[in-house]
Amino acid sequence: MGSCLCGAGASSVPCAPASSSGGTKGKSSSRNRQMRRNSSFESKVEMWLHQIPGRMFLNGSSDAASLFTKQGKKGANQDAMIVWENFGSKADTTFCGVFDGHGPFGHMVAKKVRDSLPLKLSAQWELKVSSPDGFSDISRSAMGSMNSEEPYIKTIEDLKTFPNCEHSESHILTLKESFLKAFKVMDKELKLHPQIDCYCSGTTAVTLVKQGHDLLIGNVGDSRAVLGTRDENNSLIAVQLTVDLKPDLPREFERIRLCRGRVFALQNEPEVARVWLPYCDSPGLAMARALGDFCLKDFGLISVPEIFYRRLTDMDEFVVLATDGIWDVLSNEEVVDIVASAPRSSAARTLVESAVRAWRLKYPYAKVDDCAVICLFVDSNSSNYATSQSASEEQMVSPQENP
Repeated sequence: MGSCLCGAGASSVPCAPASSSGGTKGKSSSRNRQMRRNSSFESKVEMWLHQIPGRMFLNGSSDAASLFTKQGKKGANQDAMIVWENFGSKADTTFCGVFDGHGPFGHMVAKKVRDSLPLKLSAQWELKVSSPDGFSDISRSAMGSMNSEEPYIKTIEDLKTFPNCEHSESHILTLKESFLKAFKVMDKELKLHPQIDCYCSGTTAVTLVKQGHDLLIGNVGDSRAVLGTRDENNSLIAVQLTVDLKPDLPREFERIRLCRGRVFALQNEPEVARVWLPYCDSPGLAMARALGDFCLKDFGLISVPEIFYRRLTDMDEFVVLATDGIWDVLSNEEVVDIVASAPRSSAARTLVESAVRAWRLKYPYAKVDDCAVICLFVDSNSSNYATSQSASEEQMVSPQENP
């Protein structure tokens, strides 16, 4: 169930470009000095980020969120996560994201995206808010990435159905365009990064910004966002907010095919479709969109996020962002059930521990995958909520299945 089957480095890929063996000692020395300067700068930025109030990236919790990650049995933990309250110095605004790295340097890619993508999104958002144009044709032309099939998910075109929307349509479109631009800039930075080899390494990213009652989600890869909400009978139900962007989805498959990439599953795991280079059986990436993985970027893999919008209501209680280490062994309904029945401060940890147990039961001979979870509580009564409420008393209603 690994996300990528490539070897220990780009050189193990038959179609990888050969590294240049030429160059003078002077050029090499100059490159080394530049790399040391870049490393020093990034270390200073990282130290600054770690001191920002309201920014959490380690196991823990706040009044509004719980987050937890656990290393699996496949090597270094390649999952990363972040919750950033008062995001962009904006009141009642929270950024969340989980990132599932893959490939030999996936842990480095996931961590880099965790640290850099929120900064790029904040900068793009501020830039576009201050722009007299508000939003450009990029937003209009990207409407096709909005999901209009799930009745619980409202696209930006549907904002007119919310007469009490706190923000104008142009405000949401501006944030959407900021997401698109931030992901594009992030991918370009990874391609040019002097210390992280992203040729056969990359990461998923499921990210959200919650501002007031507006929730906007940007997603690449197969990590997932699920909402715990109440139906008309006040029963707790699960609503999947994102689509797992697998290579065998019809629109993803067609794009990859047109770009000469190949999609097929291996005989020993027929349920896992993977993306392969045109003329060699590598790298076998189990998703159709990712940040990094530049060996496949000319063959149909893209880093453009799908954007989803939801207007939160009083019936909505929490959003769960998690990597596929959770979703491979637990259903959406089970995840919502577990989170609802756990104390809020330990909800993410309880969910990860439940997934680890499920791995051992369902796949006793497989290596447990890394897991990362964020539980963001969005209901207005978060401080007074009975955190030990038993979900066993709730009637679960099955949501629409993921395509």
